[in-house]
Amino acid sequence: MPRKTHHVVPNSESGWDVKKGGGQKSIKHFDKKQDAVDYGRGVSKNQKSEFIIHKKNGAIQNADSHGGDPCPPKDTK
Repeated sequence: MPRKTHHVVPNSESGWDVKKGGGQKSIKHFDKKQDAVDYGRGVSKNQKSEFIIHKKNGAIQNADSHGGDPCPPKDTK
């Protein structure tokens, strides 16, 4: 089963977009990156997906798991 992801990515024209993994269309557009991260984190928690934040150059800056981690830590119960 492919993992479900949500991404914060730079928009080619300006600002930042929140997108579903594999999706072409933006879920929502923001002028500020932090606003996109806050909104995207909420969506990811609600959907229990992996949340991936990208840098301006497109590289991955940070990733968080909100229930869709394919390799969860063994020490959690």
